[in-house]
Amino acid sequence: MAKRDIIIAPDPRLKMVCTRVETVDEEITTLMSDMLETMYTAPGVGLAAPQVGVTKRIIVVDAARGEEELTPYKIVNPEIVWSSEEEKIHEEGCLSLPTYYEDVVRPDRIRVRYTDENNTEQELEADGLLSVVIQHEMDHLEGLLFVDHISNLKRSMILRKLKKTKKQMVAGNE
Repeated sequence: MAKRDIIIAPDPRLKMVCTRVETVDEEITTLMSDMLETMYTAPGVGLAAPQVGVTKRIIVVDAARGEEELTPYKIVNPEIVWSSEEEKIHEEGCLSLPTYYEDVVRPDRIRVRYTDENNTEQELEADGLLSVVIQHEMDHLEGLLFVDHISNLKRSMILRKLKKTKKQMVAGNE
């Protein structure tokens, strides 16, 4: 396993729609293991392939908190096959938008169909934090960020600040 660099917004790679994975092979399983290590190191609860520069439909999630046992999911080609009508507001953040958090409304419960690391089709019912994390990471596969779910004003302010921070970081490295 190897830690990968996380792309920070604004970056055009985060706005790309990802392509399906035809088969889960050694390259894909290595990528998923690297993504989990990157996510845990960050630390975060989810990571999508485009956040590490790979435009494939792959996410990893682990909504375990504190002393809970780790429960990682390696998810390829996820598809929501059902979502509840009941919606909840959750404060979301993103490893690609560090230090920024906003309330986002999403369905409270979902059922997602996906291929696992063994190339086996699975279905998972999720609610609460796990549901939010899966939906958030799936948005990345469509080129969406959580700030795309908030007001234009708030989104513009956050992205402007991130752009300024990135410029300062680049200038400091020269």
